[in-house]
Amino acid sequence: MNKLNILHISTASTWRGGEQQVAYLMEELSQKNIQQAVFCIKNGAFHQYADAKGFQTIPFKKGFSVNPLVARKLAQTVQKNQINLIHTHDSHAHSFAILATRFFGMHVPLVVSRRVDFPISKNQFSLRKYSDPAVKRILCVSNEIRSIVLQDIPNPDLVSTVYSGIDLSKWSNPSSNKLREAYNISSKQPLIVNVGALADHKDQITFVETIALIHANYPDARALIIGKDQGEKNALEDRIRALSLEGIIQLTGFRSDIPSVLSDADVFLFTSKTEGLGTSILDAFAAKVPVVSTPAGGIPELVIHEQTGLVGGIKNPSQLAEQVIRLLEEPALVQQLIAGANQHLQQLTKEQTAEQTLKVYQQILDQQHP
Repeated sequence: MNKLNILHISTASTWRGGEQQVAYLMEELSQKNIQQAVFCIKNGAFHQYADAKGFQTIPFKKGFSVNPLVARKLAQTVQKNQINLIHTHDSHAHSFAILATRFFGMHVPLVVSRRVDFPISKNQFSLRKYSDPAVKRILCVSNEIRSIVLQDIPNPDLVSTVYSGIDLSKWSNPSSNKLREAYNISSKQPLIVNVGALADHKDQITFVETIALIHANYPDARALIIGKDQGEKNALEDRIRALSLEGIIQLTGFRSDIPSVLSDADVFLFTSKTEGLGTSILDAFAAKVPVVSTPAGGIPELVIHEQTGLVGGIKNPSQLAEQVIRLLEEPALVQQLIAGANQHLQQLTKEQTAEQTLKVYQQILDQQHP
């Protein structure tokens, strides 16, 4: 068996679900004594995290998405550290690795993560970077994403599904009413929660419109949207005002204590119009909160209607509201869905994600050096 020396590349400056998955992966591989380092943006969120954890970091200043100076530094890093496998965790990371391969003499196999549920761009650079001979495996976060990638990459052996997972140990000590107390919501008021960055693809406008319909039937119901603003906060606030829902829906901003507070919710309502997988849903499963969701992207591989959750249409507030009201009125259904979600969740842990990823790494290395 060949010894791994992995370089992860993450070019995000902020922290979202993808960065959390990279963090989980590195933590699990570290426990297996796998040698690894991370090439990441200087002073970005991931650089700060990796430094705090004691991981080897090679920070860089991004400049722009196809900066040749970054690609040159990457090639130099690989040679200096004797890296024998690279895992790129976002599109720009993939671009830098291809540039380093083509123009700076880097000869290392690439593993590429794909988390988004739209087709590969048809521009020549995008198509070529996915079909480049250096790319030995494309890891998709759901079967739906895999099927989308296979529209442009006809080799099924090159494209695999490795589901994202969560850390179940974080969910062992849920709080009692901490979230409700923070926003002055009594235990008798139905509480509907959405967790996700305030970004266009999360479509929290539909969440707001769904709550408006629910509020007409349940005037005491309250709702929270938990997440950092990624450009949609003003539009959401405008829609809340237009529907006279001030005081009914609150935008909390980012919270780092989701594992200890999410169990205060009665329903988790996820309204994304595009989604690679939707790991916030896994958080709701772990918190034993029933889920209503759209069927965007890979979500149906998590939310199986009437087994692990309930499904309403994308941009369809009336359908989503109908499903939420079912949960508010049918306690037996709630317990059935919580049990189904918990069973499904056991296959979606960070440990399993790391095990499956490590198998891919080793297969590639064994093929390179039989």
